[in-house]
Amino acid sequence: MRIIDQPKVYLVAKTQLLAEGLAAYLKDIGSPDWRPDSAVSDGENLIEAAGRMCYRSWQPYDPDKPEATNPNVTDIRRGNRQYTGNVLKSGHGSILEHVCMTFICRNVSRVFTHELVRHRAGMAYSQESLRYVRLDDLSFWFPEAVKKNPRAHERFRDVVDFLEKTQKELAEIFGLKEINDFTTKKHLTSIFRRLAPIGLGTSIMVTGNLRAWRHIIAMRTSEAAEEEIRIVTGQIAQICKKEYPNIFQDMTCDESSGVWQFTYPKV
Repeated sequence: MRIIDQPKVYLVAKTQLLAEGLAAYLKDIGSPDWRPDSAVSDGENLIEAAGRMCYRSWQPYDPDKPEATNPNVTDIRRGNRQYTGNVLKSGHGSILEHVCMTFICRNVSRVFTHELVRHRAGMAYSQESLRYVRLDDLSFWFPEAVKKNPRAHERFRDVVDFLEKTQKELAEIFGLKEINDFTTKKHLTSIFRRLAPIGLGTSIMVTGNLRAWRHIIAMRTSEAAEEEIRIVTGQIAQICKKEYPNIFQDMTCDESSGVWQFTYPKV
């Protein structure tokens, strides 16, 4: 058995802004007085561009630029942080869906993944397959209450050790080492996984847009959420805050409880 100290999150991809394409669009609509801010992330610039396109608020109204400006708009908010802050306050959350972040969550259990994949809107998942991956070395993360209780900790270890031994015994019973046909090995591996614990360590890749991540962070770092998903989602929240500080400017963490809260939760 391999003991997992703590699940870990890796940011592996995020939305990139193609500046040439956006510049070509702005030129075609009359070259308004707006440019992406080099001091902020691609994602934050893209979200601002989406909002300004919706309202033709690239700049105050100019009759010579009818495709870029709006007669109703005589003044605009300058700067990405100010603009984004107003978006959050007004709840215009749909434009946040244009930007995505992809994470790999490593050494998480299927307790965690079963809960995570319940979030469907704006999300995509790719999980390690136990039809293909043989389980001869079970990894396991122990909840805090178990680690603090010696009798419970011993019992957990005994069960996981037994299940790991059972996986190896089944491989011997069916002669898995002598089988060359991959389809047969896959079939047997699929059978063996029925005796794997739900707390088994695994990996999952998850992509979500920023609107979805705001919702998941609020839901899954609350004190009522399950312990492991709070730990993992807390790591995701820290990365989101670092990568997109303007989009998550209203998100703060209560250090004593680990709860991440939003000033504007219904974006």
